[in-house]
Amino acid sequence: MPDMNGREVARHIAQLRPKARILFMSGYTADVIAYRGELEADVEYLQKPFTPDSLARRIREVLAQKTDSWTDA
Repeated sequence: MPDMNGREVARHIAQLRPKARILFMSGYTADVIAYRGELEADVEYLQKPFTPDSLARRIREVLAQKTDSWTDA
């Protein structure tokens, strides 16, 4: 993405759609990303490479999660 990184895109999405759930994907391991401060500890993450099945499974998991800040619209 030439104009923004993933965190910046996520912030913009959160401003526009506060209830949106975001799943970050990267070729880096979760440990490396956490160490570099790229993502907060509670951010949803999927490491590349992944299969279509593992992507679908992870999306279902993220969508199924309940959080206190979410309300039914």
